[in-house]
Amino acid sequence: MKKHVIIAGVPRSGKSTISQKISAHLGYQHISMDSVIAGIESVFPETGIQTDADTDLWENIQYISAKMALFIRAMIDSGEYDECDYGMVIDIFQLLPQHYIQHIDSSVCEIYYLGTSEVSPEERYELLKKYDTPKDYTYYKSEEENKKNCADIVTISKKLKEQCSIYHLPYYDTSYDREQVFESILRE
Repeated sequence: MKKHVIIAGVPRSGKSTISQKISAHLGYQHISMDSVIAGIESVFPETGIQTDADTDLWENIQYISAKMALFIRAMIDSGEYDECDYGMVIDIFQLLPQHYIQHIDSSVCEIYYLGTSEVSPEERYELLKKYDTPKDYTYYKSEEENKKNCADIVTISKKLKEQCSIYHLPYYDTSYDREQVFESILRE
């Protein structure tokens, strides 16, 4: 693997799980961008980053993605890990293929996208219920909220898959056989 790895994709697709596995396997630092984005959103409102903005979800993801791609590039370009034998594994929801290609140096950073595009929203909801635990943010949401989120996740997954195809980036569906997908990524 390259010096830095990004695991991007929709919520609850296994980004954190595979990121932690890669980090442990390679001895890389794991960075979850959810908390970084929450910090930016809270402390620097002038960035316009609002994860729960009352706007079109896809447009909001595009806006945040454009900002976060530049942020991640700055992290990589900082030289913080240049003299180290290890790098970073970053997991993030809001980083679209177009912004990865535009802003991040693929010679030092590889990316894998995870999604759940091969299921219906109803099937996605059933999977959510099957694996939901008190550690997951969805555990505390209402059935109505989770059903809507599952429909959004499937829609966004399909768009991610389409963009990955356009930009020739790896996309993995983790609806089923998640562990096999993780093993495949680890082998690469």
